[in-house]
Amino acid sequence: MKHTIFLLLVLSIFSCNNAPEPIVKVDTIAIQEANKKAFHSVLNKHLEAVPKKDLEAMKNTLTPNGNMQLILPSTEPTYTNADFMQYHKDWFAADLEWSFTTKVLNTSIGETLGMAIVEVVYSEPLRNGKPYFNKMIVSYDLQNINGHWYFIKDHASSVKKSTD
Repeated sequence: MKHTIFLLLVLSIFSCNNAPEPIVKVDTIAIQEANKKAFHSVLNKHLEAVPKKDLEAMKNTLTPNGNMQLILPSTEPTYTNADFMQYHKDWFAADLEWSFTTKVLNTSIGETLGMAIVEVVYSEPLRNGKPYFNKMIVSYDLQNINGHWYFIKDHASSVKKSTD
């Protein structure tokens, strides 16, 4: 009986506390959708910069800490924004006629890291007297830093080339 009275007393003390619990409503779905939209915006800016040979737009998509990895077939990897930009500057400056088409195959986007798998077809109307193409699958990794997405890795693998 003593235990029952004590239990009732404790319950009545806690039940008298009418202070409302703070309620914090966070629309996580809206936050996730905004995050995905921002990711895709930066991805598209970067992909559109290549055929336009827009070095400034491309540079603005790279990580502010300078650690951009570029991994291409038959080439040693590079690890800095400066090396990434120099590669593209040299490529864009070459007097070649080429096209670069992309198709996003899938993405995986978290809070701080995201990845896109993109099909890229690079082609030249004539290379050594013949049409040339290189169909690649490219994995792009982006990092969310202070609410902004930036490229941190570009890893391309050739699937089929006209010279194969």
